[in-house]
Amino acid sequence: MIRYAKPRTLDEALALLGEARWRILAGCTDFYPALGNRPLTENVLDINGLDALRGFSETQSHLVIGARTTWSAIVAEPLPAAFDALKQAAREVGSVQIQNVATIAGNLCNASPAADGVPALMALDAEVELASLAGRRLLPLGDFILGNRRTALAPGEMLTAIHVPRASTGGASCFHKLGARRYLVISIAMAAARLAVAADGTIAKAAVAVGACSAVAQRLPALEAALVGLPAGPEVERAVEAADLSDLSPIDDVRASADYRRAAAREIVQRALAGAFPGSATQVAA
Repeated sequence: MIRYAKPRTLDEALALLGEARWRILAGCTDFYPALGNRPLTENVLDINGLDALRGFSETQSHLVIGARTTWSAIVAEPLPAAFDALKQAAREVGSVQIQNVATIAGNLCNASPAADGVPALMALDAEVELASLAGRRLLPLGDFILGNRRTALAPGEMLTAIHVPRASTGGASCFHKLGARRYLVISIAMAAARLAVAADGTIAKAAVAVGACSAVAQRLPALEAALVGLPAGPEVERAVEAADLSDLSPIDDVRASADYRRAAAREIVQRALAGAFPGSATQVAA
């Protein structure tokens, strides 16, 4: 018999997860379209009663985003400029109606290679908080998403929050997405860049991530190192042109060829970096 439960506390939810396998539902913006006309075959754990998993909080070391926080809430929240890329990505998640209900944790747990929120969160060095009856653990986002539709969630666990280290909230950031049309489209390629710029206008620290060009979005550490000390302009463009992107492993599909994705990734990385410099017109107003 299929079970449905809507717990009111996290402890109640974790107790249910500890006794059986459940499909956890929040925004359901992917679940119901994928289900189509087929009947439910899984136990359903509806976490929409867990208000504690919504919103923003802070600790001494991290800024914390609750798992049920919607993309619209992220756009509306007054966050440092380092989160501009995440806000720009939030505006690309379907329509405004979808953004009003879709959750940040759902985007991560769905583990699509084209999940818009992942590159921006990777550029923020984000970690995911996983809770179970055994306790809680933090895992870097890059270690949580294992492949297409695969995550490191263990039986009995649920994702309860995203933690961004305070050390990663400095500087500014920018997100660029390429699709077959401007809105309501799955990414062909996307990139997020976060830059801390020194007083002399050169890059002091860089974080760059590319999505939709491999099974899991990837940081580009060699390029990040090469960018340090460079000013905005041609030198940054040359560094991107010279970057080794062989770790990206894009596929051929109906949206684009692998070769096109590789070329597109290089171009949108350049655009994301240009947008992350202070004073860029692409930065999000506070």
